[in-house]
Amino acid sequence: MLAIPVPFVVSMLLGLLAISLYAQLSQQGKVASMFLGLCAVTTSMVGLRWTFGLSIFSIAQPILASIIPVVAWYAFAHANRDLGILPIKHFVAPLFVIISAVSQPWLALPLDVLLTLIYACYGVALIRFSSKETALINVSLGNWEGVKKAENIAGWMLIFSACVDTLMSLDFTFNQGGFSLYILTAAHLILLPVLSLAVIVVGINTPISYELKSKQISPNDETSNSQVMTSERAHEISLLLDSKIRQDRLYLDPELTLSKLTRKLGIPAKQISIAVNQVHEKNISKIINGYRIEHAMHSLDTSQDTITQIFMNSGFQTKSNFNREFSRVVGMTPSEYRKSKAQHPK
Repeated sequence: MLAIPVPFVVSMLLGLLAISLYAQLSQQGKVASMFLGLCAVTTSMVGLRWTFGLSIFSIAQPILASIIPVVAWYAFAHANRDLGILPIKHFVAPLFVIISAVSQPWLALPLDVLLTLIYACYGVALIRFSSKETALINVSLGNWEGVKKAENIAGWMLIFSACVDTLMSLDFTFNQGGFSLYILTAAHLILLPVLSLAVIVVGINTPISYELKSKQISPNDETSNSQVMTSERAHEISLLLDSKIRQDRLYLDPELTLSKLTRKLGIPAKQISIAVNQVHEKNISKIINGYRIEHAMHSLDTSQDTITQIFMNSGFQTKSNFNREFSRVVGMTPSEYRKSKAQHPK
């Protein structure tokens, strides 16, 4: 059967990507590499289960599958806050899957239904959080939008997996599983690679520095949890932030995060985020990119550097992000801006 080797091919590619990512990014890519490795092992287990049909593979495959949404959640939660070990509640669902898988020959517990619910719940949770204006404390400020999109895509992929499980259950009910192998193979060709790419996006945009055990103001500070802030306090924080950013040119750091700003200002991340939103009606990511665009505009006016040199020297990590933010702020591309300045010099 031509479809049988496909899980092994996908597994090999995911495994190679995990090794490559960890070799290049080490600590920064640790969570993403761990997730890729889990996906690789799970995919190979799918191939082994359908090729050999041994009971050990039938037990291991759903157990590994139940861990995937939990690790995906951990990757994105890690970006939102300083998260150590996952809360114990996240281990409850995989524990039920382990019990169901091991006792399947005697109790015949609804294992497929349980897996479907796990994927659906975590998928909805990721989609819900991606739609909120939450502060991504550990993500590079210039890449918040990309991480939000990745979180949304990851959520929909988990929902997609839940739909696949439902489709397979229907196939076994009405067609004795005649199409299940093809459904599963097609699903793994789409689900795990796309889900892995989403986790990689958050991994590579989360700098290493937050993992260091340096002393910092806790984002869970009692005052910082309040969504209400006086106008005077909001303007005070905003002015302090503007002064610190301009004085130290913090915006030139391409890996600047809200966590770093917290340490430099001595103000909880939540308070900074609330103050900026209250005063500027924008999130901190757009504010920092505004400083970077201002710096880039000055370089375009006064230097002969290439646009590539300018975006790299302005704190941006990618040219696409630079072009998008420049167009949003200025209303034209960097090339158009430079051309217009050349045609109408002061």
